[in-house]
Amino acid sequence: MKKVKFIYNPFSGENVIITEIDRVIKVHQSYGYSVTPYRISMESSIQNAFQDIHEGYNYILIAGGDGTVDNIVNEMKRLNINLPIGILPVGTANDFAKFIGMPQNVEMACEQIMNSKPRKIDLGKINDKYFINVASTGLFTDVSQKTDVNVKNTMGKLAYYLKGIEQLPNFRKLKIKVNSKDMNFDGDMYLMLVFNGQTAGNLKFAYKAVVDDGLLDIIVIKAGMVIDMFNLFIKMLKGEHLEDVNGLVYFKTDELIVECNENIVTDIDGERGPDFPLKITCEKGGLEILGIRNNR
Repeated sequence: MKKVKFIYNPFSGENVIITEIDRVIKVHQSYGYSVTPYRISMESSIQNAFQDIHEGYNYILIAGGDGTVDNIVNEMKRLNINLPIGILPVGTANDFAKFIGMPQNVEMACEQIMNSKPRKIDLGKINDKYFINVASTGLFTDVSQKTDVNVKNTMGKLAYYLKGIEQLPNFRKLKIKVNSKDMNFDGDMYLMLVFNGQTAGNLKFAYKAVVDDGLLDIIVIKAGMVIDMFNLFIKMLKGEHLEDVNGLVYFKTDELIVECNENIVTDIDGERGPDFPLKITCEKGGLEILGIRNNR
């Protein structure tokens, strides 16, 4: 019988996966899979989830948000585990799962995974940590760290937005230096986003991003006049903001260096990232994944 390691975060989102475990097992058994579950908690860390991993497993099924997926992928990389993964999007932020076309319905997502073949996708890496969707710095990037976990799990994305609104009075210019072979930027900005996926906070910022092109999509929102910010906002609503507009720098690259002396943090899919300076790279084909529905 085929085997799947099922790693789930019971605290993700609104604890949805807790009521869906039987469906996960039912679908997998119907396809001839034996399911070995592992529950993430304060007492049961992700590191312990792989103690019984061996060549008999066919893939790893992850139930959680982008942050949970990141943490599991990082541990897999540390242990040199090269099994494909499947994602059940049950977290507060499921941006990457949406990008690859995973349905939020758990049973439908399991079926989609079962009826797919592994596909190699890119991974982002910021210093020594991998990320699957987006790394960021600047205003709003510490929203997740400043949002109470219980509030975030109860209120979902609304908690992020409320905390973001609190930060609006703190808008200030941030000096940053970005160097790559494709583009250089040395100036003031409000926000910088480095995408392996397309969306952040359910907003499609990097609509030109491709899952397996070996490149990251970089967006820098420059500090500027209010009129420029207003026009940029309108362009974002229309999905035209990557088409040579004032107030924004956009480029694709596979490696960049970011330097900043401001008192700001970095963020990797909703969790605290490393301190500056940053070396950010794209590992082409760095991960195998099941269930991809679209071609992006």
